[in-house]
Amino acid sequence: MDINDEHIREAVEHTEVILPPKQNLYTFGITNIHYFLVTEPIYTELTKDTSETVIREGKVVAERPRIVTPYYLSSLEGFSAGARQYFDYLIRTYGRHSPGLFYSYKNEPKEMNIVSNNLLAVIDKLKAEINQRGDPLTALIKGIDELWDVALIKFAFEMTSRSLGDNVNQMGSRGLFETDSRGVPAEVRQRIESIFHQVNRGELDPRELKAELDRWGLFEEYEDRFLSLFRRKS
Repeated sequence: MDINDEHIREAVEHTEVILPPKQNLYTFGITNIHYFLVTEPIYTELTKDTSETVIREGKVVAERPRIVTPYYLSSLEGFSAGARQYFDYLIRTYGRHSPGLFYSYKNEPKEMNIVSNNLLAVIDKLKAEINQRGDPLTALIKGIDELWDVALIKFAFEMTSRSLGDNVNQMGSRGLFETDSRGVPAEVRQRIESIFHQVNRGELDPRELKAELDRWGLFEEYEDRFLSLFRRKS
């Protein structure tokens, strides 16, 4: 393990979700989680002065969980050769149309402040403020300054793990994991319909619809309907 891996492991080990959100990720909508992430300044190691604390405030946006299959994941861009080998393994092991849930997150930093108080005192103050506010989608996280975003990733992973069972049960109760003769889950068909409506209203670029159809190998099935979007506009 090289030095970078050691640093990441240390960052993960020193990450603590002090106050997790009281609510799980939404199954059928976007979840906006307000976070406070506290660290000791990176220069503390040199000065040995622990009378200051860094507070990063922002928002983690969790998109609505999507049902995907190994075949769909293998069509996504930006993955390494090793990742694609793993997708091939999933296809061989579980089948190309075995459904699962895919979560995506976006970090929207708001501000960073350095306050003149030690870490424990700042944590106590923030805990009191968050509890008084009563927002079920606010989190307080402690991490390492140099790799504070690793703490945020660990937090997102823990939120996903905590919410997964509830999300799966809600989708399953609506039959959204059921697949048709082409191996396409019901939720995907609904999603494609939604994307068609968004494109038709001018809210989404048609190229995004085309890309989604291609990933599922469905463009030929929807081709006439896709082309009709342009005929109506001409």
